[in-house]
Amino acid sequence: MADNAKWYVIHTYSSYENSVAAAILKAAENRHMQDLIHEVKIPMETVTEITESGVKKTVERKIFPGYVLVKMVLTDDSWHLVHNVRGAAGFVGADGDKIKAIPLTEDEVYALGVEHREIVVGIHVGDRVSITDGPMRGYLGTVEELDVEKERVRVAVSMFGRETPVDLDLDQVEAVKE
Repeated sequence: MADNAKWYVIHTYSSYENSVAAAILKAAENRHMQDLIHEVKIPMETVTEITESGVKKTVERKIFPGYVLVKMVLTDDSWHLVHNVRGAAGFVGADGDKIKAIPLTEDEVYALGVEHREIVVGIHVGDRVSITDGPMRGYLGTVEELDVEKERVRVAVSMFGRETPVDLDLDQVEAVKE
């Protein structure tokens, strides 16, 4: 069931984010629904403020005041649990009885910083690689640059007697075992 869990956005009344998050977790525990309600998060950022007297102060601030993110398996029971929590105004994207809730896409989840992808790269600058996809498929080259965050790699490929740089996605290359 964990594979079916998706992130949903809950709209809350002003300044109720913390109490809504705690209430959702407590209700899930009381009703033995931890298998449906996985995580509850309030996106926060750390900000350094400078007071009028010149003192630096580090504070945590809500990125989206009035919203709570919940990773859950959407069923009638889990929907009712969240929807009936005091302070929760409802799911973002809900359309009455037609659509109960719309989950965030994977890209939205990563852009919000709620979850992080762990990218394990088996190649390094200077390694020989084989291009496995795209118009350059079958060519061999040498890794010149790696950008793990953007999941891109620049490979120098020998074509027509000269080295030509080719920008590719990380999943388009694989290390050559020599």
